[in-house]
Amino acid sequence: QVQLVESGGGLAQPGGSLRLACAASGFIFSSYAMSWARQAPGKGLEWVGGIYNDGSRTNYADSVQGRFTISRDNAKNTVYLQMNSLRLEDTAVYYCNGGRYYSGTYLGDDYWGQGTQVTVSS
Repeated sequence: QVQLVESGGGLAQPGGSLRLACAASGFIFSSYAMSWARQAPGKGLEWVGGIYNDGSRTNYADSVQGRFTISRDNAKNTVYLQMNSLRLEDTAVYYCNGGRYYSGTYLGDDYWGQGTQVTVSS
């Protein structure tokens, strides 16, 4: 069955870095675009960024542009979120998700992981 398992969260200081990973199983990972989203305490879910199924393109929310990088290793069925220059407002639960697209059109499926906590504090 489909599983997405996030890991790598924890405590970081402002200006520090963390690398999150999301391990996928139960579907053809290389056929799926992958995204990261986050939810800060008391706030709604915010899209962070996404990556094409083959890793050829990425895009990001303005709030993380230039600081966060999404990558993937299809041989390992894993997508990553490298977070640099962390800020207090990056504190949130981070989730990965997958979906099927063709030429930017959503085709179906909406798989989500359980999330991993990232806390940025001085």
